[in-house]
Amino acid sequence: MSESDIVLYSVLGVVGLVLILKSVILVNEKTVYVIQRLGKFQRMGHAGFGLILPFIDRKAGVINLRVQQLDVDVETKTHDDVFVHLRVSVQFQVMSNKLWEAHYALDNHRHQIASYIFDDVRAEVPKLILDDVFAKKEDIATAVRQNLADSMDDYGYSIVKTLITDIDPDSHVKESMNRINAAKRDKEATMEEAEASKIRIVKAAEADAESKRLSGEGIAQQRLEIVRGFKESVEDFQKSLKNITHEEVMQFVLLTQYFDTLNNIGSNGKNSSILIPHSPSAMADFQQQIINGTLIGSTLKDGIEKAKGGSISNDE
Repeated sequence: MSESDIVLYSVLGVVGLVLILKSVILVNEKTVYVIQRLGKFQRMGHAGFGLILPFIDRKAGVINLRVQQLDVDVETKTHDDVFVHLRVSVQFQVMSNKLWEAHYALDNHRHQIASYIFDDVRAEVPKLILDDVFAKKEDIATAVRQNLADSMDDYGYSIVKTLITDIDPDSHVKESMNRINAAKRDKEATMEEAEASKIRIVKAAEADAESKRLSGEGIAQQRLEIVRGFKESVEDFQKSLKNITHEEVMQFVLLTQYFDTLNNIGSNGKNSSILIPHSPSAMADFQQQIINGTLIGSTLKDGIEKAKGGSISNDE
């Protein structure tokens, strides 16, 4: 074999190897190759090993079958004339039965989807006031998804999910909303504090009334016991001393109470100085006052009884 033959075979071997390499395609999972032959669509190359005609067939495009996401920022105006920025996230996927449409129908499917989103959002948001935009963002997302799905179905794209991920009003509007909310919170806090103060006052008044009621019952019970004690003392004196009168017994009891009172005053360390005329003559005056009071009471009692007796006889 001559040297020229060796060179020829080497060239043919290299060309053959290049042709083999050019004829083999390896397609990744969830990916489809668009194969064209001489500029015309030939077939779709699915995942795995494939063969094409070198220099005649070529890979014209790659279709991603995974779920993809497109984020679109839209500025629009609400029904109450507030400008607001919305971020709309659209999740979409190429339909396996419409691969040709997905590749050839649209020049740039992302720009086309974004245009539909702009149109749908600017048709839905101006119907709502700002507060409803926040409250009904799911309704907005559902409306955008429905309109987008109907439009993109013909182009081979399925809309999986549409989300309103951000709502950002104008900065001046946000400051005003924050001031309004702060004022509402201050009002509610003031009302709660006033209600708590009212409850404290009412409970204090109820406690004071209950305390006074119990104190009154205690004083009444104390006085009842004092009267009962007086009664028992008088009965005991009458049993022991046959000739003693009720008046004398009461005088003795009152003097005893007087001395008990002086004893209580002296034993209480919290009392300040108290001036009481206490001398034999003063005690005599005090006793005489008690006797005079007893005599006056007896005289009044006799007078009342005589008056009643006279009125009864006149009636007869």
